[in-house]
Amino acid sequence: MSEQHTYRVIVRGTWDGLTEEGRARLLTEAADHGLTSMRFTEEGTLTYEPSPLKHFSMRYVVVSDAADGEEMAGALAEDRAETALRELGHGFTGLRSTVTDLDTMKVNRKPASRR
Repeated sequence: MSEQHTYRVIVRGTWDGLTEEGRARLLTEAADHGLTSMRFTEEGTLTYEPSPLKHFSMRYVVVSDAADGEEMAGALAEDRAETALRELGHGFTGLRSTVTDLDTMKVNRKPASRR
């Protein structure tokens, strides 16, 4: 069995072809999808600004084989985003992802201060 890595993936896109009903629903639910809802989860969290209602992002945690790399983690998250947005009935275009491998991320710790 190959080694598994945990990735944080941000999928960004642009709303496209929203129906009036979809636009109204997004505007009504905007408070639930603002900056305070930004979390990385397996199911993904949707965030967007209501004015102007143009761009959105979705945040995912993806666990995948390390050998498949960041590219596969991004593709998996984009696929999840497409599925979720289609299920919600929202039109979108231009999905692109930014991936961070948490298992290889270097953490710079500040040295303890000397007294």
